[in-house]
Amino acid sequence: MTKQKKQSGLWAQVSEIALLLLIAGAIRTFGFGLYQVPTGSMETTMLVGERFFADKFTILFSPLKRGDIISFNDPLFNYSTNPLVYLFQQYAWGPQNWTKRVIGIPGDTVRGVIEDGKPVVYLNGEKLNEPYLNKYPLIYVSMNTQRSYDPQLSYDHQPFYRMNPYEVQKTHRFLERIGVTPIIYPGTPLHDGHGSDVFDVHLGPSQYWAMGDNRLGSSDSRYWGPLDRKFIHGKILWRIFSVDSDSSWWILDLLRHPIDFWKRVRWSRCFQSVS
Repeated sequence: MTKQKKQSGLWAQVSEIALLLLIAGAIRTFGFGLYQVPTGSMETTMLVGERFFADKFTILFSPLKRGDIISFNDPLFNYSTNPLVYLFQQYAWGPQNWTKRVIGIPGDTVRGVIEDGKPVVYLNGEKLNEPYLNKYPLIYVSMNTQRSYDPQLSYDHQPFYRMNPYEVQKTHRFLERIGVTPIIYPGTPLHDGHGSDVFDVHLGPSQYWAMGDNRLGSSDSRYWGPLDRKFIHGKILWRIFSVDSDSSWWILDLLRHPIDFWKRVRWSRCFQSVS
């Protein structure tokens, strides 16, 4: 085989690989997405460590509905003014993916009030029924981490997350000494200087009001206002896998803890539709 033929064959292989990567990238960008839950903002609908399948294709020509769970780019990210860099940030590498529930769509009026000491949302003048809200209190399991907690069960028999009784109790003793409440119960009004359960917003033509199901642990439209449609890139449809782990790469967690990893898999929450 001549040198020229070898170079031609190598170039053909490189071209084929590049084409396959381009097709895979297009499908990944505009077809579907696989996402990991990094925070507890959607508890207990979605738990930290779960992996989800999102539809990116149909939302290109089908309107989003109230109640849809969406994935979108961080609206507070410092996006580039350069159009090419902006596209790269939007679709390739840039801001973190966030997940919330659509509460209001373009044209809606969304109002948050406190009634009988508890936050309530009104949508176009009607009180919103929200069965998906987190019904469990939040408990500090470490200084910087809160998790949903069933007070009827012991720390080491929780349904959502593994909790270390010694670490939890040590954290609570410290928090109580500095005047911080270690357990926050559902229905507690939010008003921390950055976000509030009291709001009144009329949404514009491309604006959505997005909130987490875990209202006491979610940075959402109450903090940063309406979400622009251009940031939304997927609708969450299926939970594929659920494991009690905050590792970005579950395979690394598996390699580090090959036995304990399988004990932390939430088998009853694998392969389910999400709504």
